[in-house]
Amino acid sequence: MPISARVWTAGKLLLLVGALATTFVVFAILAARVAVRARDVTVPDLVGRPVGEATALAASLELHLNVEGQRRPDLKVPSGHVLGQEPPPGSQARRQRSIRVWLSSGPRIARAPALVGESQRAAEIRLVQEGLVGGSVAEIRSDLYPPDVVVAQDPAPGAETAEVRLLVNRGEDRAAYVMPDLIGVSGDRAADILRGQGFRVSITAQAEATGLPAGIVTRQVPAGGYQVHPGDAISIEVSR
Repeated sequence: MPISARVWTAGKLLLLVGALATTFVVFAILAARVAVRARDVTVPDLVGRPVGEATALAASLELHLNVEGQRRPDLKVPSGHVLGQEPPPGSQARRQRSIRVWLSSGPRIARAPALVGESQRAAEIRLVQEGLVGGSVAEIRSDLYPPDVVVAQDPAPGAETAEVRLLVNRGEDRAAYVMPDLIGVSGDRAADILRGQGFRVSITAQAEATGLPAGIVTRQVPAGGYQVHPGDAISIEVSR
């Protein structure tokens, strides 16, 4: 057989072997991806289910249930039912992974503590310590009470309940303005207008500004577009 024919035959064999090897690698990668995806399952929604039913549902998907030891009071979810879970329903998880759940202790009836005068944060912590549920929080704006302080509660202290609703003061409702852009205007004129609206204005320094007449605003703090309230400090710098 001529040498050229032998080379051509060897080349075809190498190409065939290379094609087979490439095909094998591609199919191996695809098979690995399919196998990995086959191990993934969609996390079911366990909230509201009894713990036994939730355990069985998780086991049917080869998932384990990890139940938190401390139960939490809730007005709507009965005692012994799942109150929350992690990871959330609908997410993807590998088989044999654990789902962490915490259970409801149901509504706990206790005497409402006296919360008026406490901060909202302190009142919420107190309710948790008493095993009660913090209900809706209504708000008022008044200068008669400190900000973020409970000014009323429902029910009154000492009443037997499972939930306590709060009324919280958010402080005096001050007028809000958008800081104007003062660059290029007269500093004295801008200061007079802002002071007339209740702002504390100071001209902090004078800067060299080529081509500008004296007294023109070249810098301001806060910048234009920021929200400001009467009583806030505003600093402007003018040319000389």
